Amino acid sequence: MPELPEVEVLRRTLAAHLVGDTVETVEVRERRLRERVVPATLRRRLAGRRLLGVDRRAKYLLLHFDGGSTLAVHLGMSGRLTIGPGDAPREPHEHAVFRLGSGRKLRFRDPRRFGALFALDTAAIASDRHFAGLGLEPLEPGFDAAALAAAGARRSCAVKAMLMDAKVVVGVGNIYASEALFRAGIHPSRSVARVSRQRWGRLAVAVVEVLRDAMAQGGTTLNDFADALGESGYFQVSLAVYDREGEPCPRCGAAIRRLRQLGRSTYYCPSCQR
Repeated sequence: MPELPEVEVLRRTLAAHLVGDTVETVEVRERRLRERVVPATLRRRLAGRRLLGVDRRAKYLLLHFDGGSTLAVHLGMSGRLTIGPGDAPREPHEHAVFRLGSGRKLRFRDPRRFGALFALDTAAIASDRHFAGLGLEPLEPGFDAAALAAAGARRSCAVKAMLMDAKVVVGVGNIYASEALFRAGIHPSRSVARVSRQRWGRLAVAVVEVLRDAMAQGGTTLNDFADALGESGYFQVSLAVYDREGEPCPRCGAAIRRLRQLGRSTYYCPSCQR
């Protein structure tokens, strides 16, 4: 599933290549996504509108148009949002197409259909049910030891579970949580009640570092991710522990281990992470 770095890479690509273009027509070929798509709403809010900018909130892309409308896109597990020439052949699982004034088209493709596509008032984003309960953005000011410690004081769970809770921190999924905990030297099963302020500080720094490193390398492509031009990321070659069970730790040489948390595989070094 694309996480924050992948969505941010996609946001930057879209912003660089689409801002200033205009949506001419909207075609919805499959309404049955995670939430049912409403073609009439998309057409009413977006057709004839010029794209002013592209933002991100958590794992949602927010395409802002003149007239006060925003297109929100969530990639789900396998979604792709790509720019192509107007005469490009239809792809399998291509559920929505936005034809642009430049002659190109913006295509939403999602084989598993866990993605989401909806339009709303730009001014209503903060209060919308999709965004109102979201937690801290780790790449923005305020993400630090104090914020994590305060969140941990209100919970009784493993530190990795808290890190992946979108009500606490947004966009840090399984891959980057494992990598950040390794960099911070914290065992993923450690209770938040046993994480010191010093450890929270190391973790906050590690989360930001691993996310920025991943973005610099175009994100992590394990299965489906590609940016808006179809380019894959290559941060997977830099992963220290994720999906490396049995391999030597790059820091101490101990064999990487795997355990199950929240139904997902967690990878860690039993020597470096206490």
